[in-house]
Order: sequence, then structure tokens, then C-alpha cells
Amino acid sequence: MADTATTASAAAASAANASTDAPPFQLGKPRFQQTSFYGRFRHFLDIIDPRTLFVTERRLREAVQLLEDYKHGTLRPGVTNEQLWSAQKIKQAILHPDTNEKIFMPFRMSGYIPFGTPIVVGLLLPNQTLASTVFWQWLNQSHNACVNYANRNATKPSPVSKFIQGYLGAVISAVSIAVGLNVLVQKANKFTPATRLLVQRFVPFPAVGPAGDGADTSGSSHAHPGATSNRHVHAGEIETTQLEPEIAQATSSRTVVYNKGL
Repeated sequence: MADTATTASAAAASAANASTDAPPFQLGKPRFQQTSFYGRFRHFLDIIDPRTLFVTERRLREAVQLLEDYKHGTLRPGVTNEQLWSAQKIKQAILHPDTNEKIFMPFRMSGYIPFGTPIVVGLLLPNQTLASTVFWQWLNQSHNACVNYANRNATKPSPVSKFIQGYLGAVISAVSIAVGLNVLVQKANKFTPATRLLVQRFVPFPAVGPAGDGADTSGSSHAHPGATSNRHVHAGEIETTQLEPEIAQATSSRTVVYNKGL
């Protein structure tokens, strides 16, 4: 019955979409083709779209109800594919896919640019003191850890102790590498002031890299775009026959799980 209802909704939506460019709506599926780089790139832009941060509670309820109507075959006449895709984008941006609870705004994927950019700028500030280096590295790893936890795979619960252990490991690693490299650069007598300043600008990159390996404490993850660790956002599954040849040859599995944000 559910399949019949969904088919009926799909037919109703299709009839209202003769003049639109939106592809036919598929519940729970990406809007853009994931078999090409451009399609994955468009999907990535949808995932991090900061406009969804300003969606009102009323608009969210409407989006969720619209998808429920589609699922149960009770979609009202005139609803377009564009409206359905928009509703799904809003729901996936705000609600956790496992718990169906709202994700705190700074830890949503759509919050990566507005909330993550100031941290990146802080990491790259010139002439940092020991205190500022420690602060920005700590803030970066704390933000990473919170995004990990907020978007964790709730179907596979992990003990809080594992999360704390990974968080502390990431912070200690990032701070140690950043401080250590800054000290080495300062003691490098062969560097001119300009060269020293340039090298110091790149210190955050090796610092956040190894730290990210220990920051994913949320179980199986859906990677966070552009972050220093693997994030649990929205994972998808695809047959290896649909992948690029060089990627398909790297595995013997028939299907692989991928990050919808890439």
C-alpha cells in the first residue's frame, strides 16, 4: 500500500511539473546525479547552503508534512517537484536523520561556512602568541567534536567515554603540533622575518591533519565537508559499477557507502 501511495503521489507531482526544470522527485534520494563530479558538487552545495539556517519553525513543519503527504499518497494537487525537493532539503538540513530531532544550528552542515569560517581565520592569524595558538586549536577541535557528536550515527550508539577520549586526543595532538612547530620556526635562525611569517601561516595545516584522525568519535560517520575529521552527516550507497573506473578497481565490494556531501 505504501508503494502504491508513493506512486500516486509521484504521478500527481509529475503532472504539476510540466513547465519546471526540476527532476522527478525521489523520496530520500539526492536531487542531483551522484555518478558525476558536477552532480556531487551540486549536492555538496545543497548540503552546506546556509540559507536553511533561517528556515522558520512553521516552514520546517510544512516541509515535513509535505514529505509525509507524499509518502502516504495524500499529496495535494499542484505540488511541484521543486517544492518537494526544497522540502527534503530543509528537513535534511535541520533534522537528524536517525533521531528526527533538530540539530543545534552551529553544528549543522549548513552552518559550516558561517560558524566555521571565523575559526579558520583565527587559525591563520599572523604573529600568534602561545595563548592564541592554544585557544584557536582548542576551539577548532571542540567545534569539530561537537559537529561529530551532533551528527553522530544514532543507530550505532557509542559510549560517551569514547567521544571524550577522541576529543582529548585531538585537542592534545593539534595543540602540541602547532606549538611545537611555532617554537621550531621561531628558533630557525636561517629564516628571514618574511620567510618565518610565511612558514608560520602554514603551521595550522599539519596541526589539524593528524588531530582529525582521532576526532571522529561518533561511530560510523557521514563525513563533514571540509573539516579535519570524518563527520556523520548523510551517507549514501552506490554500486561500484556506477563509479569512475579508477575508484571501482580499488575495491572488490559490489556496493560502497559514500559521503553525500562530496
